[in-house]
Amino acid sequence: MEKIPEEQYKKALGQFRLQLGGVMNCFRCYGMEQDVDGAIPEIVKLTEQFAMRVRGKDVPIMVRSKPRRRPTE
Repeated sequence: MEKIPEEQYKKALGQFRLQLGGVMNCFRCYGMEQDVDGAIPEIVKLTEQFAMRVRGKDVPIMVRSKPRRRPTE
């Protein structure tokens, strides 16, 4: 399977992030801004790992080993 040029990849990744932000925007009204902002890069990372796996690259599909904690006020 042929890779797309880096410029096209970055554009597609940016579009994916924007769309993901739109989907998760509903959680912001519940005071979860920091959670949404932290979750988007994690989901993007998982998506990239999944894409590599389905293209035959043996990579683990996993988030960070320790869960992200909410900051205490």
